[in-house]
Amino acid sequence: MSAFSADQRPTAETLQARDVPLGGIRGLTVHRTLPHRSRPTIGAWCFADHFGPTDHRMTVLPHPHTGLQTVTWPMAGRIRHRDSLGSDVVLKPGELNLMTSGDGVSHSEISDPDDPTPMAGVQLWVALPESRRLGPADFEHVPDLPTVEGRGWDGVLVVGDFAGQSSRARVYTPLVGVQISLREPGVVLDLDPGFEHGVLALDGPVTVDGTEVGHRDLRYLEPTSQVRLDGPGTTVLLLGGEPFTEKLVMWWNFIGRDHDEIVEAREDWMSRPVGGRYGRVDGHGEEFIPAPDLPNTRLRPRVRLKT
Repeated sequence: MSAFSADQRPTAETLQARDVPLGGIRGLTVHRTLPHRSRPTIGAWCFADHFGPTDHRMTVLPHPHTGLQTVTWPMAGRIRHRDSLGSDVVLKPGELNLMTSGDGVSHSEISDPDDPTPMAGVQLWVALPESRRLGPADFEHVPDLPTVEGRGWDGVLVVGDFAGQSSRARVYTPLVGVQISLREPGVVLDLDPGFEHGVLALDGPVTVDGTEVGHRDLRYLEPTSQVRLDGPGTTVLLLGGEPFTEKLVMWWNFIGRDHDEIVEAREDWMSRPVGGRYGRVDGHGEEFIPAPDLPNTRLRPRVRLKT
């Protein structure tokens, strides 16, 4: 049973996925739930793309990031990651890539041409706090993530602490990310009551505390100590963290604190000097993704709703 009566239940809402072409209109279609107009973040999670299963290939040429961590979690299909730090890793299902941009990094992600498997997975961003966002870039490949289980469910812990286990993936704010397979009806998960959470329906609809959530949609929950999930045979991604209250200006692949930081980040990418802020990704020659034009108005911080 839930720890809350009907009149005490925390505010919740469903964030519906929107389709976005990755790499142009002929590229891989992803289904994006974060950022959302009403919920720009869940903890420090600030971006969530779900893709597949699809026969489309991922072809994302070198592009930059600032102020965030990229979290790449494939469920099917292999992805080759190369970055300006010199990393060159083929990521397999069940493994995690975690790249910390700090003040600037660039990378590419390309489907492994030797793997014909249809692709499926999730790509996420984590906003870096002030104490880390201007530091050096870093990359971590984590092939040995812990498994977790409870009554009627089992899963893989991607980030943080859950069900008595800890992921060694390094993050800089209190977070959790865990893929959970539901084996029985009425699964009750114990949650950190200081975290807000989101439940992303990965492979079919799921019922969250009595509300049906459509495939690819995300159910947001304010801090609570338990959640009930119904949907035997389906898989969800549980995201959570302490509410992130720092000011965020998000545009394209950059996160800053004000408009001028974003302008500078864009100019630095488009000039791409040798040995510059974002370095170079080996194996692509002069290929890269150019930044779009900035809007004619000043960019404003994303605002969290007060609840």
